[in-house]
Amino acid sequence: MPNIIKTTNIKKTYKMGNNIVNALQDVSISIEKGEYVAFMGPSGSGKSTLMNIVGCLDTPTAGEYWLNSQQVSDMTENELAMVRNKEIGFVFQTFNLLPRASALENVALPLIYAGYSKSERDEMAMGALESVSLGDRYHHKPNELSGGQRQRVAIARALVNNPSIILADEPTGNLDSKTSYDIMNLFQELHDKGNTIIMVTHEDDIAHYAHRIIRLKDGLVEWDHKNEKVTRGEPVETH
Repeated sequence: MPNIIKTTNIKKTYKMGNNIVNALQDVSISIEKGEYVAFMGPSGSGKSTLMNIVGCLDTPTAGEYWLNSQQVSDMTENELAMVRNKEIGFVFQTFNLLPRASALENVALPLIYAGYSKSERDEMAMGALESVSLGDRYHHKPNELSGGQRQRVAIARALVNNPSIILADEPTGNLDSKTSYDIMNLFQELHDKGNTIIMVTHEDDIAHYAHRIIRLKDGLVEWDHKNEKVTRGEPVETH
């Protein structure tokens, strides 16, 4: 399988007052098309910074980042915006849905920027909602949906452009345990269909739904290995 993501010696520094913060120190990773990877680590480990760079929301201070054979580490803001819209489907902890828009309108939003007609947008958005079992809720607004349904709308929106990767930032952070497991099983179904998924989480039980775990600590990759015991369904209680 070809690499869909490749970073080489990525560094990211921030200036905070008189201090220099080394958020990422020297990170080289490669992710193949169709993989399901979790970035793990405690607060301050660099996992969110790495996600922002992989998601083209930020650029590295040094090093190279290649996404789908394009070098994006040197792109302008406008070029990055185009790559984000075409290549990446985002799923956020807080859903980021427009409160006054229907589920269908929320899912269709990325397609407006991509230049599709209204009829094309509606058809593609409906297909994405049906893929997450929400076709019958297309006219509902976010406040008429449960937390799990809202996250499903957000996942449908991430899928609608048929992106190269789905990037999920703490996707279960605002959900109860039962709903979290439902959402993680949906991600597993999407991965089974061939989607490349990268998830950022600090929760060990959620990370174990992924097939590979990259753990960061102090801006470095602490370890990177295959997950031999992938969770399906609800995780088994160990305590």
